[in-house]
Amino acid sequence: MHKRGWASGVGLALAGCAAWALAQAMPTPTAVAPQPVAVAADGIALAGADAGAVSTPSAPDAWGGPRTGREPTLSDRVVDYRIKVRLDAITHTLDGQERLTWRNRSAVPVRAVYLHLYLNAFRNTGSTFFHEKNDLGLSFRSDVPVRKDGWGWIDMTSVRQGGAAVRQTFVQPDGGPATDMTVVRLDLPQAVAPGQSTTLDIDFAAQLPRVIARTGWFGSFHLVGQWFPKIAVLELPGERGATAPRWNAHEFHLDSEFYADFGSYDVTLDVPSDYRVGATGVLQGAPETFHQRTRYRYVQDDVHDFAWTADKRFATPLRGTWTGPGSPKVAVQVLYAPEYVASAGPALKATQDALTYFSRTLGPYPYRSVTVVIPPYNADEAGGMEYPTFFTAEGYAKVPPGSSTAASLDFVSIHEFGHGYFYGILASNEFEEPMLDEGLNEFWDQRMLRDGHRRYDLLPPWLNRLGVHLPATDPFEFERLGAQVDDPSDPTGASSWNRLDTSGYVSVYSRTATLMRDLEAELGRPALERAFKDYYATWKFRHPSIADLRESLAVSTGRRTLIERAFAQQVYAVNKLDDSLADLTSEPVAPLAGRVIEGGKALTRGEEETDALADARTAAWHKAHPDAASEAGPFAWRTTVTVRRRGAAVPQTLVVTFADGSTRRFDWDDALPWKRWSFVDPRRAVSAQLDPQRRHFLDAGKLDDGRRIEGDHAAARRWSADVLALLQALQAALVNL
Repeated sequence: MHKRGWASGVGLALAGCAAWALAQAMPTPTAVAPQPVAVAADGIALAGADAGAVSTPSAPDAWGGPRTGREPTLSDRVVDYRIKVRLDAITHTLDGQERLTWRNRSAVPVRAVYLHLYLNAFRNTGSTFFHEKNDLGLSFRSDVPVRKDGWGWIDMTSVRQGGAAVRQTFVQPDGGPATDMTVVRLDLPQAVAPGQSTTLDIDFAAQLPRVIARTGWFGSFHLVGQWFPKIAVLELPGERGATAPRWNAHEFHLDSEFYADFGSYDVTLDVPSDYRVGATGVLQGAPETFHQRTRYRYVQDDVHDFAWTADKRFATPLRGTWTGPGSPKVAVQVLYAPEYVASAGPALKATQDALTYFSRTLGPYPYRSVTVVIPPYNADEAGGMEYPTFFTAEGYAKVPPGSSTAASLDFVSIHEFGHGYFYGILASNEFEEPMLDEGLNEFWDQRMLRDGHRRYDLLPPWLNRLGVHLPATDPFEFERLGAQVDDPSDPTGASSWNRLDTSGYVSVYSRTATLMRDLEAELGRPALERAFKDYYATWKFRHPSIADLRESLAVSTGRRTLIERAFAQQVYAVNKLDDSLADLTSEPVAPLAGRVIEGGKALTRGEEETDALADARTAAWHKAHPDAASEAGPFAWRTTVTVRRRGAAVPQTLVVTFADGSTRRFDWDDALPWKRWSFVDPRRAVSAQLDPQRRHFLDAGKLDDGRRIEGDHAAARRWSADVLALLQALQAALVNL
């Protein structure tokens, strides 16, 4: 998902709400309404609120072992969904029938399963989502209040196993409010034996909210995400730190996203005939039209979610194709509102460029389609969200080439496509380890832009027009601004909900990207890229953990100590980096004062006498060498450099530069709070620089990494000129009022 506005230069706006009154026409549930009760069933535990960064690597055979390409399917398909759903475009309601077939991978009988009912996050303020928003002071994007007619929900009106009714019980595995209804336990009439499958026939009715987090409607536009009853993941021993079978079924938290088993989806969409649709997967055959309604059937194997969109205002889709080594031919289409026609072409090109980059640097894209959706005006909250083979981007009425608007559209399109790898194909647990998707994806997106020599202008266009400019900055310099380098509040690997505040979650993007950028600076680009290719090849379709990422990097690069230290400091713990160059001096080594031996004779000199002697020798030397540089002379130079460490230890390099342009390097890699080097050299030092290759962007203050014997005032002069230009522009504006 796309983070708050600073990341791309443009924020996403929450659109408002409507549809409650019309929703009263929804079918009345025929099943007994589940009652909130404590979790207790089956002897199989649930992951709880303390879940987070996994430290134990998964077993080699986790999730069925690596997918080599020789298997009959891309993934070890655990679930099969066959869904038929009808959209009422006036009331924005769904009427669905779902046949869910689930395979028990464990060695124990399963007597209860857990389903996610994500739309119930928007049912009322008693949900965990709204509890965190309203009671804990967290925020989500624009946070426009929900009006009376803006809620959304889902009810399972019937659940049957082999014709027998299934008992439903709402549970709160994370200890959220008892009124949360986003997780439901189904007590099965017939246990599922090890290795066997069961089928659940589910009827459901849903009310879409007016566009809110990741889903909803506005006008005739519908983004239908997390809309159907979806089974949770049963993790086995050796998978993501599990030591016994456990259900991973977290409540829908304000900042959390999703996690599910791979499987097959066969979905039939029934919509008004004047609506255009797009969806996960590939359209099967020609749509069927009858009585002013049309049915579209989409199928996609080896994915873990399904989303779709419908709007009667969509313009004719912009279509293209992409081909690359090891990938099937990919059909790319952009669905867009007519007011955003200018955004369609750039979004298509950005997607094709991202297909090329991600396939080359990580591994081949395995699917045959990508659908890009540009939501209409006032539905911006639906923008910047990812689903398998399907994502939403941003829309702009004008996209001038080279503008910040163009950069924003480009970045968001690349970012949302990139989720197709980290969220989609690798399929990490976004509940518990968001850094593996949002963070790694952010890193790879910025890496793509950096490799394409893209740069960011940190100032808004109106300041540029007033004559104020800053040099365009590297993508990772820009990313560093959001990395909480001064005061990190949470481990980078913390869960999506267990964070001090919303900024702690937002920092997952930038702090992960900055950490990985720093590791790449230490390891070198070829080693880091090779490690990520190994990570992708080993863990595609297998739900890796943070520990699995750590192991892939350590093994592939051969730099285990470096990798483990970085993860221990920044992923599993909270540590600030703050190294600085505290002092630099370079002075002539004058004759000794006091009792000394010179020319075989003992003599005694006072300090003033010694200073006078040194001055005389220096004057005589320069008289004899009239063309020598001013810093040259009869004496060697004693250079002293002091550095301070006010945070975690990282491998550092110090480079001292001398007057003749030559340099001397020192390495520093200990946990002591300071270090001093003092040495005598014929050359006079003129400057010293800590981290000269700028490997440590997580360092809290890069401006204190260097010192000169004589100050460099170029930056101050530049800022003075820019401030003067701004003042002159403001004065001119006032005169013309």
